[in-house]
Amino acid sequence: MSKEKTSPKRKRTLGQWLDSPNVSGYVFVGPFIIGFLAFMMVPMLLSFAFSFTRYNILQSPTFIGLENYITMFTDDPKFWKVFGVTMYYVVFSVPLRLIMALIVAMLLVKSTKLSGFYRAVYYLPSIIGSSVAVAILWKRMFASDGVINGLFGLDIAWLGRSDTAIWTLIILAVWQFGSSMLIFLSGLKQIPVSLYEAATMDGAGGVHKFFKITLPMLTPTIFFNLINQLINGFMAFTQSYIITQGKPRDTTLFYTVYMYQNAFTYNKLGYGCALAWFMILVVGILTLILFKTQNKWVYYESEG
Repeated sequence: MSKEKTSPKRKRTLGQWLDSPNVSGYVFVGPFIIGFLAFMMVPMLLSFAFSFTRYNILQSPTFIGLENYITMFTDDPKFWKVFGVTMYYVVFSVPLRLIMALIVAMLLVKSTKLSGFYRAVYYLPSIIGSSVAVAILWKRMFASDGVINGLFGLDIAWLGRSDTAIWTLIILAVWQFGSSMLIFLSGLKQIPVSLYEAATMDGAGGVHKFFKITLPMLTPTIFFNLINQLINGFMAFTQSYIITQGKPRDTTLFYTVYMYQNAFTYNKLGYGCALAWFMILVVGILTLILFKTQNKWVYYESEG
């Protein structure tokens, strides 16, 4: 029997190699991967290492083990107050923002000639809401001689009182509901009209339709918005840093601002990194709890 001749493998040209789907994918994804590693992953790993050191930027870091974390929990009375202020801000601002976003989304779900204009107007605060310019404007609006007092004939030092200062920041957060509104709007349009028609034939009213159809069908969207806004709430920085500087008596001092002060104002970068990693742990635990409990309140149509 004659042996079959095997044809030699042809070497692929550079053009053929670049045309392969795998290589093309890596080429397009490459810039993001490089950027993620260089500007996200490496700094995160360095900050984790610095959290176990005494580091003032001007001198080389000195390894001190868990001293920063022990100081955080046992010898820093300001830490718990700042953490409580941030939790208070998140607990009130996130639900209020989602409620406002859902209300406006339901008002805009019906398409009209001006629907696009209104959606753009309501979305605009989400784009510019965290800017320094808006923070300065907000500070002037709530000043003793600002627009709010002048408009309503009041004489309240909004930013100088402990019971009102934090609420000026919460109101600013609620005002930035545009991104959540658009996501809710998309979710509302995915709800089958046949469900509402069947409910109408059964004599259901608007309130019954909302709680029995709209709200259950929107729970995946609510879950998505809740996760995003929860993370954004803990990351809030500009509002406290520009508008109140943590005053009065640290009642508006957000965790991120306190972390920034320790790292770059007090030159305690190691302690600032430890504060950052504790916040990552808190946000991670809260996110994990939401994911673990979603099967009790989130309805996915594909799962019946």
